Amino acid sequence: MIKTKILLYGLVVVAAITFFSCQNHNKIDVAKAAFVGSKNCLQCHAKEFNSWETSDHAHAMDTATDKSVLGNFNNATFIHNGFKNRMYKKDGKFYIHTLGPGGKPGDFQVAYTFGYKPLQQYLVPFDSGRLQTLQITWDTKRKRWYHLSDSLHKGETIKPDDWLYWTNNGQNWNGMCAECHSTNLRKNYNPKTHIYHTTWSEINVSCEACHGPASEHLKWVKLPKKEQKEYAHYALPVQTQGITADQLISDCAYCHARRSSFGDFVYPHKDMFNIMAPQLPVEPFYFPDGQIKEEDYVYGSFTQSRMYHEKVSCTNCHDVHSLKVKYGGDNRLCEQCHDKRVYDNFKHTHHKFPGEKGKPLVLDHGKRVIQVGEGSKCINCHMPGRYYMGVDFRRDHSMRIPRPDLSVKLGTPNACNSQCHTDKSPQWAASFAAKWYGKKWPHQFGETFAKVRQGDTAAQSGLLQIISDSMTTPIIQASAVMYLGRMGLSATAQKIIRQKLKDPHPMIRNEAVKAFVPKDLQDMIKTLSPLLSDTTRLVRLSATLRFSVIPQKQMDSTVRTLFRKDVKEYVKTMNYSADFAQGRHNLGVLYSNLGNLQKAKENYEEALRIDNFFYPAKVNLAIVYNKLKENRKAETLLKEVIKNHPELPDTYYSLGLLEAEMGNYEASAKYLKTASEKMPDRPRIYLNLAKVLQYLKQIPNAEKAFQKAYQLAPHEAGYLSALIAFYLNTGQKAKAKKYLNLWIKSHPNDAGAKELLFTL
Repeated sequence: MIKTKILLYGLVVVAAITFFSCQNHNKIDVAKAAFVGSKNCLQCHAKEFNSWETSDHAHAMDTATDKSVLGNFNNATFIHNGFKNRMYKKDGKFYIHTLGPGGKPGDFQVAYTFGYKPLQQYLVPFDSGRLQTLQITWDTKRKRWYHLSDSLHKGETIKPDDWLYWTNNGQNWNGMCAECHSTNLRKNYNPKTHIYHTTWSEINVSCEACHGPASEHLKWVKLPKKEQKEYAHYALPVQTQGITADQLISDCAYCHARRSSFGDFVYPHKDMFNIMAPQLPVEPFYFPDGQIKEEDYVYGSFTQSRMYHEKVSCTNCHDVHSLKVKYGGDNRLCEQCHDKRVYDNFKHTHHKFPGEKGKPLVLDHGKRVIQVGEGSKCINCHMPGRYYMGVDFRRDHSMRIPRPDLSVKLGTPNACNSQCHTDKSPQWAASFAAKWYGKKWPHQFGETFAKVRQGDTAAQSGLLQIISDSMTTPIIQASAVMYLGRMGLSATAQKIIRQKLKDPHPMIRNEAVKAFVPKDLQDMIKTLSPLLSDTTRLVRLSATLRFSVIPQKQMDSTVRTLFRKDVKEYVKTMNYSADFAQGRHNLGVLYSNLGNLQKAKENYEEALRIDNFFYPAKVNLAIVYNKLKENRKAETLLKEVIKNHPELPDTYYSLGLLEAEMGNYEASAKYLKTASEKMPDRPRIYLNLAKVLQYLKQIPNAEKAFQKAYQLAPHEAGYLSALIAFYLNTGQKAKAKKYLNLWIKSHPNDAGAKELLFTL
């Protein structure tokens, strides 16, 4: 049995500061505001406080008590994968008997509740200040225990050494969840000791989580009305009135976006891109057309929408304190903007309304019943949803027109089939949509994105159209720029990328930095150096990583000074996430680029200590091992990657080159051959395969490989010269003469080639 005192391991609750009197009002300094606790808000803001108390924010996290714990801990049992878990109480505390570290059974005390509805999770304290999230979860609607992995990882067995196992980092509260479930959260992770000293001001998402620390506001309240006017925003750090839709959305986005965080949330933040990098709505996290697939927390879907484009914001639909949807979510919600006479009728919906005669839709042998009238509700057609964490139904906030025709083309979901008519095909739904609304549908960006994923080079023109369309929201433009960067860029595309380096939106600039193809080193320095001092950290981080491959002696003193400053910022940012493999991996990439192989090695190895299945770190560590002459270690890593990820073609190529360097030419030929089959358009692979086959005296096969390399890149001199050298070395003079003539034709001033031809 593990018994843990939270304070022993450094998890400290910062006591709230209550201001009973404010003698010196002139010392109000909003920049130095401290957190005082939500109870100080009740006296003046009772209505808002009482509304907030009913919200999920108020119940985001709590100490485990009889009042807060919703699950059945009355010696309840739950069998999962043959193991009998038991939930019980002892001495007023909550415990669970389950499989713990290393897969060994044990008894673990539940210290905190996590979440409220439709599910509640439970947190268990461990050493080093860690809180871990149990996967055995309480379904608050059906009042039953269930295991999250059954819905999150269907068909997979999560073993104790897996990053996703509940006692490992994938279920770690400090790094994965904490910053959005408590107020004034400070992770305080030490990358050297691997210890957390995580703190908060309030255990849940309280008033100050949105308004900022309120100590100076409490002083302001006591000022005479005349003096109050001297202070903006009621002496609160965060402005919540008279702000734009974008400003309000960014206030919510820090928690309601799938993202990477740059550090602790510090108030006030004027630009969300200084504190986080939102996930673009692209595969594999979203469907090709931008519909939600994995969890997106709303920002990534909403910012695709026409509503976002028209400056609609969160509070147009949600009550700001209770978070409840206005009007109960019925059609009046949409009729705030959309004309009821045009849209709230059968001509538009083609579905009956509640109360009209008709039969319900019965599905799954009676397990699902769709009542008459559901098809007339705006949100059911324009905001279909998916279940996450097993029981949590969340609606897609991209608010799109149902497109079953895209389901036919791209395999994407549509409201008709995924929500109601699950017994029908997308073709069936598409035929009705065409009959009702016409057969011609506008091009949707997902059609182009899907072509890029399929390797269709013709998709480049479609990406350029998406980027240049003024109706395309910034997050989709940024996605198009990202996809453009994955292709061989035409002159027009390169020009567009250069223009987007100065785009007003940080997400677009950021992707342009990563996609930019310089003419030469000096062009790269000249063009990207201004981005080292970009107004947002998001862009500076990407510019720093691009710059890290440039020898510092090539930079002038001003750029070099700025770059070194940005490197410090990059390291600090990644150290915030150094408890995760991705953060350590990013540091490894930086240090490898800077030529510090020992630090690169250290960080890649740390990434794999955290998550041994994080294959990018394995591949890059193998490269570092190779540079450090530790080839046996490199070989082991690459073989592990191939075993676990046979779909990654570049790994075969890397291993083939490594085996050749180690003198294992038979193995090299095998891996290079596989690489050539998986990447048939890469002439360099065929060239290396040809050289290995020639060494092994497999002359006919070597000739085929040399020929293939040349055919793929006939205008690149290296492949033609390699083919000529092969024929000369194998005594095939006639063929050598044939290709020498081709060489001389394209290199008429090469006297050496002419002399060689004369001697043959």
